[in-house]
Amino acid sequence: MTTTAVTHIASLVTNDPSLGNGTPLGLIQDAAVVIEGDRIVWTGESSKAPATDNVLDAAGRAVIPGFVDSHSHLVFAGDRTQEFNARMSGQPYRAGGIRTTVAATRAATDEELSANVARYLAEALRQGTTTFETKSGYGLTVEDEARALRVAGRHTDEVTYLGAHIVSPDYADDPAGYVDLVTGPMLEACAPHARWIDVFCEQGAFDGDQARAILTAGRARGLHPRIHANQLSYGPGVQLAVELDAASADHCTHLTDADVDALGQGRTVATLLPGAEFSTRATWPDARRLLDAGATVALSTDCNPGSSFTSSMPFCIALAVRDMGMSPDEAIWAATAGGAAALRRNDIGRITPGARADLVLLDAPSHVHLAYRPGVPLASAVWRSGERVA
Repeated sequence: MTTTAVTHIASLVTNDPSLGNGTPLGLIQDAAVVIEGDRIVWTGESSKAPATDNVLDAAGRAVIPGFVDSHSHLVFAGDRTQEFNARMSGQPYRAGGIRTTVAATRAATDEELSANVARYLAEALRQGTTTFETKSGYGLTVEDEARALRVAGRHTDEVTYLGAHIVSPDYADDPAGYVDLVTGPMLEACAPHARWIDVFCEQGAFDGDQARAILTAGRARGLHPRIHANQLSYGPGVQLAVELDAASADHCTHLTDADVDALGQGRTVATLLPGAEFSTRATWPDARRLLDAGATVALSTDCNPGSSFTSSMPFCIALAVRDMGMSPDEAIWAATAGGAAALRRNDIGRITPGARADLVLLDAPSHVHLAYRPGVPLASAVWRSGERVA
């Protein structure tokens, strides 16, 4: 296979503490990376790089792993500009706005939904996102949820069944009946097309007992749990996530000391979604509190048309550093290796031999510029699986 070296990298983020300066980022100065096929085969000092078929001179710029966006909702149709405008004019955010998107999504064709997913993924790729998870959740019928997962599967292997986003408007007077649908016929139709199962455990959506029943049923069908937890209020979501060994508890905005301790002691990743707080003027999650407790933290966009309509991981990094108590080093780790942990993957989110060759060349000498220069498009080249794609 053809080999390519990227040389004269001012600062290389490997996320391998056995390399470079021994920190979690495994920073190597004046570094090089060698790609063979779809894999990283060598990293080290540029002066020691082996001979390769091709060479790209980074000219003193930084290289980081491709971003891993472990939480998004891209299978949707319609627009919620009016809702956003009203919220920015003083109305509070509530989960019920999801129903607007459900109606538009049901009315869209498969081709329209797939084109929408492709559009936002291309947008994210240009900014350095090379792995993403996305969910169903805007269909809420057996047929519409299954087709949402089929559409998502055209674009990613990290597909999540979220029939339990809210109680379907069709079951407004029978939430127990909707839980039976989600754990019965809908699950049977959707399980073959998904890797994960998710539930919005929140006031106005599903309570702890309902969430437990949904996630337990999904696990019995071979789907691994993840949970929308503690976004709008204190609740049982985080404790349930840790109890069920969910891959991630997502949002984690309102946490008790017991919640923080549970996340610090378990395998469940706390995935923070600062775009949602930005877009709803809500309380910021306290990343510092989680990190100090030993929790694994990921950052993700939560890209969706209602509460976080951004595909930009760099934007989320800047918010996390500015408003959530994270250092630039912690934020870049959370947006790469943290996202990989939230997907229980060890082949992405790092630049080390054997890892998938997903990397981003920044138009900057250091990863710190992602927070230092917010809003500036710094990704000058992106490789995914060894292929230069942007």
